[in-house]
Amino acid sequence: MDRIGRLNIAHRLQKRGLLVAINCVAALSIFFFGYDQGMMGGVNEVPNYAIDYMGFGEMDPLVKDKVHVTKSLLQGGIVSVYYLGTLAGCLLGGWVGDKTGRIKTIALGAIWAVLGAALQCSAQNANWMICARAVNGIGTGILNAIVPVWATETATHTSRGQFVAIEFTLNIFGVVVAYWLEYALGKSNVSAEFQWRFPIAFQILPLIFLFAIVWFFPESPRYLVKVGREEEARYILGRLRGESGEDAGLAEAEFQDIKNIAELERKTANRTSYYSMLFGIGSGKLHTGRRVQLVVWLQIMQEWIGIAGVTVYAPTMFSQAGFAKEKTMWLSGLNVIFYMFSTLICVFTLDRIGRRWTLYWGSVGQGIAMFLAGGFSRLAQNAGPETSAGQSYGAASASMVFLFTFVFGATWLTVPWLYPAEIFPLEVRAKGNAWGVVGWSIGNGWLTLLCPVMFHSIGEKTLYIFAACNAITIPMVWALYPESNQRTLEEMNLLFAADTPWVWDAERNFALLKAQNPELVQAARRGESVVDTESGLAARRRSARNFSLVPGRGDSPDIYDEKPKH
Repeated sequence: MDRIGRLNIAHRLQKRGLLVAINCVAALSIFFFGYDQGMMGGVNEVPNYAIDYMGFGEMDPLVKDKVHVTKSLLQGGIVSVYYLGTLAGCLLGGWVGDKTGRIKTIALGAIWAVLGAALQCSAQNANWMICARAVNGIGTGILNAIVPVWATETATHTSRGQFVAIEFTLNIFGVVVAYWLEYALGKSNVSAEFQWRFPIAFQILPLIFLFAIVWFFPESPRYLVKVGREEEARYILGRLRGESGEDAGLAEAEFQDIKNIAELERKTANRTSYYSMLFGIGSGKLHTGRRVQLVVWLQIMQEWIGIAGVTVYAPTMFSQAGFAKEKTMWLSGLNVIFYMFSTLICVFTLDRIGRRWTLYWGSVGQGIAMFLAGGFSRLAQNAGPETSAGQSYGAASASMVFLFTFVFGATWLTVPWLYPAEIFPLEVRAKGNAWGVVGWSIGNGWLTLLCPVMFHSIGEKTLYIFAACNAITIPMVWALYPESNQRTLEEMNLLFAADTPWVWDAERNFALLKAQNPELVQAARRGESVVDTESGLAARRRSARNFSLVPGRGDSPDIYDEKPKH
């Protein structure tokens, strides 16, 4: 208990107040993430940056103050090398997070990102900017690997989705701030260099604030149990769930579940390297290799359904639909505002309809929108931007882009970030979430590198590729991704215990294991009474001794043996 500082906010707030405070800090990190993503779209449009310093373009002879990109691969490389940094950073963040804790890792990520932002805003040439973007990406990767884990490990199992969805509203608010700040600077009389150096430097402010304030927040109780600091963990869990009446029983039941599962998972502690996780070496019925593949591909597909192209290259898409530069900029700005408000839908639906149905309706809506946006864009170009028909088709294409971002914000924005933070065992949860960031880095880096080339080579047909990717995700989610909604983090090992990757086998096996081993995970569900903590404690401790997550260990048969008990 002495290790929890007197100024820690856990001493002053409890229950929902403490959860809201934690998620505000998490949202600050997510805001930086969104701002950093949205910033480069406007920076790429500044002639002083694109032509004089980076050297990937020239002034368009037909359009005033517009940059004509002559080296699309260099432009895409400067943007995408950031994701190479996030890939390295998330692996570092996952390792550090499991070794030293969530709070220290968040502080490390914040200070590293400050260094990267300082290098970016002082860049003098393309090589400098490429190195600075990579450094900045490492800081972002560290934060992205650990912040969702911290948020989900402190939230209740009935509201994890809601809290993470709120955080991602702030994420898109960061995109909005980046866009309109750059728009305002472009209309002002500031120097040409200030137009792109200041937006890059602006991200340092939330990062410094994050670094300063995170030390006053509680560590994840699940991490504390993992490293043997159980008294601190129980105190923080009591502050999170309540310390009197039924709340105290809830907190005690959850605490004992965490201890039980942590004890079982320690038997796989020698199999927690990234290499072992990727190939599932020695993980037995934990099937960590399968979980890694699921989160990596979910994040890759999140980018390839079209959002990476829309976020960074929306002005290009609107101009190809026949709009003039000024109207294109306004449309792009309004699009990100609609995007931000759409995330509020997810706040109210994600914990009600679940992760799978959220992804289903998102894929359908996004796929239709991308297909129609491509078709209307082609019709607008064929008719000509000066004709009434061309303007009508252009407006229709723009409305489909608006529809796409609105649906994405309400669905696919949040789930691929929430799912990795939910499904991994406690022993490797930070590393597991890091694998999700690896997938995001691969998908985003891959796509932002190719987007300039694709839009330059095949134009609006790029949108058809995005539409096809949306269609692919529907059977993928249906067959391979079990529902994590309304299930505790401790139940995930049972959910992924089946020997096949199919959802129907996972659900059938989960129901069987729950019926056979009701004492293994007994945290109270919404609307149900709490188990007696004293007698339950004894049962759970016996369970931890007698059962094993790894075949061939423990004093009684493997809990994942699907044969009925007698």
